[in-house]
Amino acid sequence: MEKKKFIYWQDEDMWIGYLVEFPDYMTQGETLEDLKENLKDMHKELTDGSLPNVRRVAELDVA
Repeated sequence: MEKKKFIYWQDEDMWIGYLVEFPDYMTQGETLEDLKENLKDMHKELTDGSLPNVRRVAELDVA
């Protein structure tokens, strides 16, 4: 199973979050478990090639 890091917080009665690899794309859920499921769905959509111009975060070795 592949693991992805995500950032999340609770804002009043909603849980909001995004995948570290895709910080421009946020989702939400009524519970933390709902948020996690929505993040999984969002990851699939962002990586399956169906959406154009998806922005990502990456690392570059410059030394």
